[in-house]
Amino acid sequence: MDPKKEIRLIAILGATASGKSALALEIAELLDAAIFSLDSLSIYRGIDIASAKPKISDRVRIKHYGIDMLDVPELSNAAVFKHLLQQAIKDTDKKTLLIVGGSSFYLKSIIEGLSVMPLLSPEEKQALQKHIQAQKAPYELLSCIDPLYASTIKPTDTYRTHKGLEIYFSTNTPPSLYFKQHPKIPFEYAIELFGLKVPKEELQANIKARTQQMIKDGIIEEIAALIQKYPKDSQPFKAIGPKECIAYLERPSSIDELQTQISLHTTQLAKRQTTFNKTQFQQIHTQSKEEILSTLTRT
Repeated sequence: MDPKKEIRLIAILGATASGKSALALEIAELLDAAIFSLDSLSIYRGIDIASAKPKISDRVRIKHYGIDMLDVPELSNAAVFKHLLQQAIKDTDKKTLLIVGGSSFYLKSIIEGLSVMPLLSPEEKQALQKHIQAQKAPYELLSCIDPLYASTIKPTDTYRTHKGLEIYFSTNTPPSLYFKQHPKIPFEYAIELFGLKVPKEELQANIKARTQQMIKDGIIEEIAALIQKYPKDSQPFKAIGPKECIAYLERPSSIDELQTQISLHTTQLAKRQTTFNKTQFQQIHTQSKEEILSTLTRT
C-alpha cells in the first residue's frame, strides 16, 4: 500500500436505522466518492436481508467496498476491517472514500492502532476458537493466566476475552506481555468523523419499520436456509436479527413476538451505539443529516 496516496476519508457514524446508508449515497453522489461498508453483517455473503445491505442498483451506481467479503463461518474483527479498508484505499480511483456503518468499535480500534496478531491459518484459528468456546469460564481462565490484562476488560467482553486467550494459546505468552512486545501501529490516514443525529422518536419509528420490512422481505427464510448450511455458532448468527430468527425457528412463537424482540434489541443496540460514538471519539462532529450535507459540500 502506498502511504503517500492522497485521499480524503470521511466516516459517517450513527445508530442502526438512523439513515447512514441513504445519507452516504447522497454524499457520495455530491462528492463523487466511493463507500466503504463498516458493517458487521454486510461483510458476509448470503446475509442480505438481515444486514439491510444497500440495493444492488445502488452498489452499481456507487462503488462499495467491504460487502460480501466473508463466508458465514469466517470470523470478522478490527484487523479484517483494517485490511479491507487499506485495500479499498489502494484500489479506489476516487479522491474521497466514505466509511459508513454501525461498527464504531472496529473503527476506533483501527484509528488508535492495532498490534500485529499471531499469524494463524484459518484452520488453526477455527480450532483455537472452538477450544476457547469449550472452556466453562473463559474470563476466569484468562484472569488466572494474565490478571493484568483481565483487569482491563469487563467479564462480559467476550471479544477481548477470546482475543486474549487466542494470543496465549497460540504463542504461550500472556496477552499483556504480547501487546508490550507488539505495540499498536496507528492508522496511516486521518479520518474525519461525523455522527448522524436523529430524534429518538424518529429512530424508534425507523427501527420498527425496518424490522417489519425485514420480516416481509423474508429474513426468517434467509436465516433458516443459512443455518442448514453453516454452524449455528457462527459469529454472524449471534447478531441482532439472526439470533432472534434462530430462536423463533427453534421455539416457534408469533411473528408479532419476533418483531417485538428484534425491535427491542435493536433499540437497545442503537442506544449503546449512540453512547459509544459520543464518548469514544473526541473529534466527532455530531450533526443532523442537513448539517452534515452542508458541512461536507462546502469544504
